Amino acid sequence: MDSDAPPLVLDIDGTLTDDPGALDPRAFDVLPEWPAPVVLATGKAFPYPVSLCHYLGIDKNVVAENGGVVLADETVTYTGDRERAQAVADEFVARGGDLGWGAFDETNYWRETEIAVNRSADEELLREVATEFEMEVIDTGYAYHVKTPGVEKGVGFERLCETLSMDPTEFVAVGDSVNDASTFGVVGRSFAVANADEAATAAADEVLTESYMDGTLSVLERLRE
Repeated sequence: MDSDAPPLVLDIDGTLTDDPGALDPRAFDVLPEWPAPVVLATGKAFPYPVSLCHYLGIDKNVVAENGGVVLADETVTYTGDRERAQAVADEFVARGGDLGWGAFDETNYWRETEIAVNRSADEELLREVATEFEMEVIDTGYAYHVKTPGVEKGVGFERLCETLSMDPTEFVAVGDSVNDASTFGVVGRSFAVANADEAATAAADEVLTESYMDGTLSVLERLRE
């Protein structure tokens, strides 16, 4: 592989997965051997991307919870008001809403800076309550995320680059959702996979013809050439 291959910042869900949401095993073929830093930037709770880095055997460079948690060079930083997000969730439930995750809420059990709500929930009520608490809701296509305004993947990614003393414009990004748009705005080149939502496709430098991991692999193969 070309030793001049650029560093990568990759979303997980919809980008390294298949349609049902399972991790595509081909990630284990390409990411461990990539000759430049690989950053995983996701809306998932912090332990998920850290664990994925561990099992891929790559450095733990992580932007989690839509920018709320950043891990780089063994340093963790947090932004976002988890207590206020929880207050939104509690009030939402008190008014008849349902977070939608069942008795064991694994989606939020380890989440440290925001709350995620199943997309089957009453979106209008959730947004109404979030506004009252001066919080915002984003729909990533996988969940509604109640988060602090101004906390974004792109901001977290810039903070990670500061820690690593790297220039964000050196990176190539691949993603599929509105929460990737802020990352697309700060990297050197960005790609939206074919299954991406409208916000991601509008923000990307290029929209791919392939979906999910097929799209991501098409970018990596192009970067090899």
